[in-house]
Amino acid sequence: MSEAISEATGKPYGVQRVGRVWEGSRSALYHRRMQVAKCCGGHEPGRRGLKPKHSDVAGRAAIRANLARSPFTGEGHRKVHARLRILDDLRVARKRVLRIMRENRLLSPHRVRQGAPNLHDGQSLTLAPSVMWGTDGARVFTLDDGWVWIFSAVEHWNAECVGSHVCKVGSRFAALEPISQGLERIYGSVDAEAARGLSLRMGHGSQYLSDHFQKQIRFWAFTLSFGFVEEPETNGVAERFNRTLKEQALHGKIFRHIEEVRAAVGEFVERYNTQWRVENLDFKTPVEARNTHAPRQAATPIP
Repeated sequence: MSEAISEATGKPYGVQRVGRVWEGSRSALYHRRMQVAKCCGGHEPGRRGLKPKHSDVAGRAAIRANLARSPFTGEGHRKVHARLRILDDLRVARKRVLRIMRENRLLSPHRVRQGAPNLHDGQSLTLAPSVMWGTDGARVFTLDDGWVWIFSAVEHWNAECVGSHVCKVGSRFAALEPISQGLERIYGSVDAEAARGLSLRMGHGSQYLSDHFQKQIRFWAFTLSFGFVEEPETNGVAERFNRTLKEQALHGKIFRHIEEVRAAVGEFVERYNTQWRVENLDFKTPVEARNTHAPRQAATPIP
């Protein structure tokens, strides 16, 4: 398509003016140019602006390699983009990563919206560590031992799993175990008032409502914080960890007995804390976030 030349100036008319005279949009003009270029054997107009440093072919290869070496499955384009930037020093726009993954069917088929939208707009994350932990339980079936329980405790600030416990009987004593592990691991003590200043978010399971559980929690000086009934999103940090645990370590696997579950959960927790990248922490792992934050000062017991 030849350009119209102004007789007065000897220069081509601008696209905006041509579109106004033709009573059409500029996008329609560009589309027509592409059609003419294709049918006449010309070259299709290329990408406007600065050319990217890396081609789509190189980007696709880097994304495939990134997904292949990741210890997790079903991650979205944000995690891939973060690992390309942090681990490979490859600077590619996040939306470009999304486009390449979508065009090459590299996005997880399970990452789709399900059910009605959740209108819960609260905020359960904290801006600093040692403010709130969450705890919850889940179950998995084994061939020899039947259903077994998995209890966990998770730091709300960096989503770190501070303790986990796999057992046959989901009692109030078992529910306390991951919290005890967390206190020993983070603060080095399970003495009285070891958790002063911390809140503990939990559901309304019989383990958490028992007198023994609540007395022990108060002995450690936790502040009890219950989620709302039939609203698991109010304990969302612990629930989200359980979902990740199931997707990455439990779903699609057959466990013979409780020891196999215990080994799988222990291996996953170690891998999760050291390699799972959290978007709210600028894609640091839970351990990286804790190591770069100033340690909490020891609490002074109130006389």
